[in-house]
Amino acid sequence: MPRFHIATPLQALASGATVELPEEVVRHLQVLRLQTGDAVTLFDGTGGEYPATLGEIGKRHAAALLGEHQAREVEPPYAVTLVQGIAGGDKMDWLIEKAIELGVRRVVPLVTVRSVVRLSGERAQRRAEHWRALACAACEQCGRNRVPQIDAPAPLDRWLDSKGMADGPLRLMLSPRAQGSLELLPEAAPAVPVELLIGPEGGLSADEETAALAAGYLPISLGSRILRTETAGLAMLAALATRWGGW
Repeated sequence: MPRFHIATPLQALASGATVELPEEVVRHLQVLRLQTGDAVTLFDGTGGEYPATLGEIGKRHAAALLGEHQAREVEPPYAVTLVQGIAGGDKMDWLIEKAIELGVRRVVPLVTVRSVVRLSGERAQRRAEHWRALACAACEQCGRNRVPQIDAPAPLDRWLDSKGMADGPLRLMLSPRAQGSLELLPEAAPAVPVELLIGPEGGLSADEETAALAAGYLPISLGSRILRTETAGLAMLAALATRWGGW
């Protein structure tokens, strides 16, 4: 059944209420050639979903009749923030989409010493909005009802400076120089949030890794093969899902 994210909060609406669908959803309905009376699923990103029936569909207008709220969730039993050095080209788009399919709760794009792409100011905000739209589309596709947070790009040093050494998230950093592997991780899903730090193409510099260690990040190796930046984080997310029951 087609699923659509609606930014307007749906919780305040009762079953049987009519919802005006946004223009981007109307365009999608037309591409899919959906008709009046067809069944769809709507969600507002805050949890649960609503079965709905399409009403009148025009060129720029469409509405749907809401059914009863369904408290369906597919979130992993742990919360992962992907702290990702910005990848070049279309890699970052693909990476964010797949990370959301694998269950991340938040993505923090970072500019590092070896970043191919440099984003700041208005350009950074535009890219962040683009990634947020991708996040909604990924949730529509994979069945998630909670849309992850996508931060605006920021420098790595600013992110690390905001980290305190008090008890808090489990901080993990993938590094080809790390001695420890997945055996260092707890066997059960941690109650605290998890932060997973991944460098861009070329990885983090030695100074950046030193700064991350000082901020409490635990270096982890995925083995003798060097993975690309768009592969490493996704491989680690899949490994965490296997270890902690996130599938």
